[in-house]
Amino acid sequence: MRSITMWKRIVGRAGRFFALANRERKICSGLHGAREYIIFAHFAVPPLDSFVYHLPRGKPSIMRRMFSCLLPFCLASQIHAQGPPPSTQDADRVVQLLKELTEVPGPPGYEEAVRKIMTDRMRAFTDKISYDGLGSVIAQQGDAGPRIMLDAHMDELGGMVRHIRPDGFISMEMLGYWLDRALPDQRWVIIGSKGAVPAVTDIWDAHIAPHDAQGQAQRQELFLDTGARNAADVAALGISPGDPVAPVSDFAILANHRYLAKAWDDRVGCAVMLEVMRRLAKAAHPNQVFYVGTVQEEGSIEMRGAATSARIINPDVGFSLEVGIPNDVPGPGPEAAQEVLGGGPGMMLYTFSEIPNRKLVAYVKRVAADQHIPLQFDFVRGFGDDAGAIKLNGSGVPVTTVLVPARSTHAHNGIIDRGDFDRTVDLMVALIHNLDAATVAAIKSFNP
Repeated sequence: MRSITMWKRIVGRAGRFFALANRERKICSGLHGAREYIIFAHFAVPPLDSFVYHLPRGKPSIMRRMFSCLLPFCLASQIHAQGPPPSTQDADRVVQLLKELTEVPGPPGYEEAVRKIMTDRMRAFTDKISYDGLGSVIAQQGDAGPRIMLDAHMDELGGMVRHIRPDGFISMEMLGYWLDRALPDQRWVIIGSKGAVPAVTDIWDAHIAPHDAQGQAQRQELFLDTGARNAADVAALGISPGDPVAPVSDFAILANHRYLAKAWDDRVGCAVMLEVMRRLAKAAHPNQVFYVGTVQEEGSIEMRGAATSARIINPDVGFSLEVGIPNDVPGPGPEAAQEVLGGGPGMMLYTFSEIPNRKLVAYVKRVAADQHIPLQFDFVRGFGDDAGAIKLNGSGVPVTTVLVPARSTHAHNGIIDRGDFDRTVDLMVALIHNLDAATVAAIKSFNP
C-alpha cells in the first residue's frame, strides 16, 4: 500500500520519537525538552491542514491515545490525495479527440461547433482550407496527381423545436432516422438565442401510464421539458421554433478499449479523417488529397454537403468514412448485418444509395491483405451515406465506403472498439500511399 512508506523508531537524547512519513504528509509525536510533549500533524486535505498540540509532561498515556486517533485521519487523507493514477488512455491524444468531437452538438444544418473543431484541427496540417456554400469544410494536401476525396459528415441525428405549448412543453421535428423507443426519458440540449438550454424528453410515470387491453403501455407523444411552467418561460430562455436540438451523452471509456458516446455517426469518420491527415502531412505520396467534413447527411436522400463539395473538388476517386453496423448483439437475425465489434474496419458492398466501384473494392481488398489488416464486408438495405452523392458528380466517380463498426449508432449511447479505429486509420493511409495515376486510371477504366 503506497500510503505508508515506512515506520521509523528513533531513540535519542531528547526522548522517544515516532514518525510516519511519505511524500505527502507526516505525523510526529515526541518529547520536547523537559517540560512538555508536542504533537504536530500535517495533512494534505483540508480542513485538517495542520495543527500543533502542547501536552503537559507526565501524560504519556494521553499522548499515545491522541496519536492513535490521529493515525486514521492521516491514512484517509493519503487515500483521498493520491487516488488512482491517471491511465494512459486518459492521456491519449486520440481519446481526447474522440471525446471532443462526440460531445459537441451538431444536428443537420447546425454543424457550427463541429466545423470549428474540424477547421482548427485541420489548420495544423495544411493552410489550404475552404468551404462550400452549405457549410462543408474542405482541406487540401498536395497540388499534383490524382484528386482523392475523403469524406465524413459532421452532423448527427437530432431535432428542432417545432411547437411551444401554452403549458411550456415543446414538440420536436426529428432530424434523421430515430427509433421511437430511443427517444423518451433522454437528455437533450436546445441551442436557443441565449445559448444552450438543457431539456429532457418526458416519459409517463410507470405507476400511472395508460395501458391497452393487453397490458402494454400506450405509445406516448414526445415533448421536451425544460422546467418551464408556460410558454412565456420558454421564450425567456431564448427558445423559439426552428432552434436545433441535440442529444446529450458524455464520452466514457469502457472495458477492453471500447468507447461509449453519442454521435459516432459520423464523428468517428471525422476523427479517422483527421488522423489520416496528420499522418500524411509529412509523408510523400503522388496524390492530391481533399479532406471534407460535410453537412446535412442525416435525414437527407440527396446527401447535400457531399454533393456540393464534390462539385468543387471534382474528385477522381472518393472514399466515404462511416460507421459500420455490427450484428453481434442479441436480437437481430444473422442476415441483418455482417460486422462484429473488434473485427477490424469494414467496407460496405451494398446500400440503398450505393453499389461501389468493383475495381476500387478489389483495390481495397488487395491493400488490406498486403498490410495484414482484417477487413469486414457488409450489406445493409436501410443504410445510405455520402458515397451515393459523390459517385454522381460529373460523369461519375468510383467510390466506396470504409467503415468503423459502431453499436447503436442512431441513439444516445453507441460503442466503438479502439482497435477498429486504429486499423481503419492504418488502412486509409495505406490506400492513399498506394494510389497513383496509373492505378486510378485502371480503376476508372471501363475498356473491355
